[in-house]
Amino acid sequence: MRIENAVAYPEGALTLKEASQALQDGEQALAKGATVFDLAEVTKVDSSALSLMLSWQRQAQARSLPLGFRNIPDSVHSLARLYGLADLIH
Repeated sequence: MRIENAVAYPEGALTLKEASQALQDGEQALAKGATVFDLAEVTKVDSSALSLMLSWQRQAQARSLPLGFRNIPDSVHSLARLYGLADLIH
């Protein structure tokens, strides 16, 4: 995951297979001061992507950091609405 100007760019798939590594990468991005995760370079998602985003959000809150998301895939928005979590990923 690359980081530029406080923006983290996850790349490739965010699925169950990649979730553990993506969680660690996100933690490192937050530790380096990332305040936005831009998902434009994410190529494949499943419900794990939503779980990752919520985990990154909790980690940011624990550090008293604001965190936002950009270019969230439509399927993740749909899942968030289905589960009543849409307000948590903005």
